[in-house]
Amino acid sequence: MEKIVESFELYGKQYRIETGELAKQATGAVLVSQGDTTVLVTAVISKEEKDYDFFPLTVDFIEKMYAVGRIPGGYLKREARPSEKGTLTARMIDRPIRPGFADGFKREVHIVATSFVADQINPPDTICVMGASAALMLGAAPFDGPAACVRIGRNVETGEYIVNPTFEEEKLSDLELTIAGTTDYISMVEAGAHEISEQDMVDAIAFGQEAIAEFCKVQQRFLDRCSIEPREWPVHVPDPSIAERVEPHLAEMSAALKDADKQARMGKVEDLKERITNDEFSEEERSAWKADIAAACKALEKKAMRAMVIETGERADGRTPEEIRPLHIVPGYLPRVHGSGLFQRGQTQVLSIVTLGMLNEWQRLDTIDPAEGKRYIHHYNFPPYCTGEVGRMGAPKRRELGHGALAERALLPVIPDEDEFPYTIRVVSEVLESNGSSSMASTCGSTLALMDAGVPIKRPVSGIAMGLIKEGDDVVILSDIQGLEDFLGDMDFKVCGTEKGITALQMDNKAKGLSVDILARALKQAHEGRSFILNAMLDQIEAPRESLRDTAPRIETIHIPVDKIRDVIGSGGKVVRGIQEETGASIDIQEDGTIHIAAVEGPAGEAAKKMILGIVKEPEVGEEFDGEVVGIKDFGAFVKLTPGKDGLLHISRVANGRVGKVEDVLNLGDIVKVKVLEVDPHTGKISLDRLDKPDAPASSDNAGQREHRGGGHGDTRPGRSGRTPRRRHHDA
Repeated sequence: MEKIVESFELYGKQYRIETGELAKQATGAVLVSQGDTTVLVTAVISKEEKDYDFFPLTVDFIEKMYAVGRIPGGYLKREARPSEKGTLTARMIDRPIRPGFADGFKREVHIVATSFVADQINPPDTICVMGASAALMLGAAPFDGPAACVRIGRNVETGEYIVNPTFEEEKLSDLELTIAGTTDYISMVEAGAHEISEQDMVDAIAFGQEAIAEFCKVQQRFLDRCSIEPREWPVHVPDPSIAERVEPHLAEMSAALKDADKQARMGKVEDLKERITNDEFSEEERSAWKADIAAACKALEKKAMRAMVIETGERADGRTPEEIRPLHIVPGYLPRVHGSGLFQRGQTQVLSIVTLGMLNEWQRLDTIDPAEGKRYIHHYNFPPYCTGEVGRMGAPKRRELGHGALAERALLPVIPDEDEFPYTIRVVSEVLESNGSSSMASTCGSTLALMDAGVPIKRPVSGIAMGLIKEGDDVVILSDIQGLEDFLGDMDFKVCGTEKGITALQMDNKAKGLSVDILARALKQAHEGRSFILNAMLDQIEAPRESLRDTAPRIETIHIPVDKIRDVIGSGGKVVRGIQEETGASIDIQEDGTIHIAAVEGPAGEAAKKMILGIVKEPEVGEEFDGEVVGIKDFGAFVKLTPGKDGLLHISRVANGRVGKVEDVLNLGDIVKVKVLEVDPHTGKISLDRLDKPDAPASSDNAGQREHRGGGHGDTRPGRSGRTPRRRHHDA
């Protein structure tokens, strides 16, 4: 294929798609760019069909440090495991692409997006979806495209929408809505917002869908210029007799599903599936059709659950569509930790724990984005035991990173500013039981933990997961979905917010007929549900606690002149280390002279503060000090007033009377009470007077008397004792 380039402008931004020059052995490859940010997106479809009961799609986003002109850190000096941001970007590409493939397509598909250039102006993530879609369609994949993704911002001053905002434009936005789909439907929504209303969110989604349609049109124009060879990809079609033998067991499946206990229900369903498999199929058929039989049984379960909701309005656990599962809420669940909260909704249970630390404990980010780090960190853990399973524990998986990022996004708008609360805040949500909506339970539990820790959040946040069952024109929206309704339903729609508005939103859609009107209904129902949950939380803890736990560090902030920072740090950090070792406090010094002092024990922090202020203090005329004699000269003694400032006590002021030698009155290490007489405005030199003067000893006065010069013989000037004056010679 010859090189084909499509350059275009949409909504004030410059874009480019090209193919035919790079990675030509891939099934499809495109180079996409926004501004100078450039990503190569490749798609490869394997030549072998897999006997899976799921679609084997893998998506990787590769952050290359050369894209921003940096050499990777570490010993190897090469990119290793993906960053959290890279993993989340890969998930963002996967979610709208996956539902576009034909049912029954079982060949492995691998999409790789490699960042070539990151201009630090335009984010690279949203254009990757357009690149993945174009790469797949260039390979004539069985994919329902074109698909595209846009990010929608909203200028806080003008209220105007911004499509794919730059990093700078994002700073002026109260909304970050990422939405993906095709011209006809929305497949993925993800948002963070500063407490915006449901109607504003609906309007932004509607605008986002219009923008997606524009990008799809341009992408189709690009594809029309390409010579795409049609291909007939094999789509697996199971033997029709499998469904015919499984279908008669629909009533039995409906009965098995009607159990509120997850483990009991799963046991009944699995027993039924095993019985159907053994009774309806021979050993040879079970061996040949293993994946197809499993898929047919799963389809039977899905049909039974959906029919139950559509026809009777009753869910598997007996709830109505709007009903919330029983709640169990306990703030302050654990002793000694800085804050904790247990939140349980039905059989989903999450314990969130807060840890407060110094600002210098913030998380530094090593990615191709401009962000250097963050001081609010949310981690989410999903161990195998929370679903009653065994499994290997290790690094967090993509799902755990995604759920933690969602909870973090939900709470970030209510976290107090650094000036108000100078702490790094880490929240860890431990999922102890899971039956759906664990990310929303972690959001609620984390709100409880933050309030228990005494973090002055602006407003409490609650969250709820919504579901959808859509059969033709029949639509039922479900509040607080459990795992079964997530897996077998058409939508997983998570909404978080305060009483004032939405702070985060995430949606994955499997129903291609999902409209903005249905989303608006879901948002309204979600508002009612999360308000109910929030009120239940506030019944247990009305507001953040007035003080921190005794085990939490107390941080006090002081400000010093910038030119004094060096004095506080000392040579090689000697001074500040000494203060920390002596007091036990932790000290964080900022470039603008802001100093944060943290200590669990109050006296330690006060001692460190006093020492720092002593170093930077400028003595003033009239001030009195108890100072240590740190130096003695013929003309007086130097007295240490503060850790960084000495003053001169002249010999004439060390005692009452005449003193010949300073050592007759003072010794090194003596503590004397002095008063500042004068501070030289040019040199900063300080003159002192002693307030507790003793009388000068008589021996000191006599010893100081000079010997009698004796009859005028010789030169008595210093250094010339006993010498004869030089004779002057004059010309005759």
